[in-house]
Amino acid sequence: MTNTAGSKSRQKIHQAKALNQNALIAVVGCYVQTAKEQLEQQEHVDILIGSDGKRTLADRIEKALQGEKQVNEIHDVRALRVFEALPIQHFEHQTRAFLKIQDGCNQFCSYCIIPYARGAERSLPEDEVIKIAQDLCASGHQEIVLSGIHTGRYGRDINTNLTQLMKRMCKEVKGLRRIRISSIEMNEISDELLTFMQKEPKIARHLHIPIQSANNEVLKNMHRPYDVEWFKERVKYIRSLMPDISISSDVIVGFPQESEEQFVDTMENIKQMELSFLHIFPYSRRDHTVAATMSGHLENKIKKERAARLAQCSKALYTAYKQKFVGKEVSVLFEKEKDGMLFGHTSEYLEVYCSMDVKALHQMKQVVITSYIDDKLIACDVKEVPHETVSAI
Repeated sequence: MTNTAGSKSRQKIHQAKALNQNALIAVVGCYVQTAKEQLEQQEHVDILIGSDGKRTLADRIEKALQGEKQVNEIHDVRALRVFEALPIQHFEHQTRAFLKIQDGCNQFCSYCIIPYARGAERSLPEDEVIKIAQDLCASGHQEIVLSGIHTGRYGRDINTNLTQLMKRMCKEVKGLRRIRISSIEMNEISDELLTFMQKEPKIARHLHIPIQSANNEVLKNMHRPYDVEWFKERVKYIRSLMPDISISSDVIVGFPQESEEQFVDTMENIKQMELSFLHIFPYSRRDHTVAATMSGHLENKIKKERAARLAQCSKALYTAYKQKFVGKEVSVLFEKEKDGMLFGHTSEYLEVYCSMDVKALHQMKQVVITSYIDDKLIACDVKEVPHETVSAI
């Protein structure tokens, strides 16, 4: 959470009370964990629950309604070692379902407060993950997105790992057509995981791997556990196993002391790696982090200008990546009707439009990408295309 997000949270608290002086105000989550003393002093806040204890919210509301004064459920989050599961059996109006399997962080990047807001790394036991996944698929979901603060470190605290979990999901979860990893650090991607991905078609051919900067000096200041050269080599190796895989990334621009030359170096290295697309974040100062105490904080206009330049780079990379799929056969999980066509995503997380019968909604179908028009990939049913024109991935 950034200082801006914290400020917006405080504004929402005051707005809620202003709209209804008799309202019961409950504040829950990371902001509570990092601003405990500040919030405890606000008389109009009735319930405080940090990053753990969310499952007690209903009970806490009941006690507050019965007259109990400010209810405080804030633990020492760094001491937590048990994953708090809050399972969801169905995501309304969504073909894709999300399953959080990991929480917490032990990495301590210089710009990030997550280790203090979310605590140490902890994982949801395998059997519980399988049960939730089975429930999600039984309710109609065919794709499950595995998420966490460090999804790739799943299982380190419970004597298992992400690859083992996904192998069990592929074997034991009936109706599961695709598993997607929401985000994973490069140093968490084992050769075992890549070999399994290469052989198992249920694993989405998309890895979102945060790099944050592609300049070594900035990476050092960020306390990131790799250098650019190693990251590039891993990208090259992943593509040697799965040539058409989508590798996207997160980048922070305008980090304290980042020079124009260092920013240009980041852009050039990203171009060389041919990442498919980027999520771009202008650096945002966060109190109680190492980066907040650094000298050389940049003006907002510089950060915005660099973000805009990198966004143009990302757009060009994504266009080039999408165009490579024209003429290829792909699997699309159709999610909804959009612009008079069925719309869905491929394994590579490419958005595809196709004129198909509405019965194909919420189904996974084989289609052929026939054209790229107005920034859209257009496809048709594989049965409607002469076999000799199809290039299977």
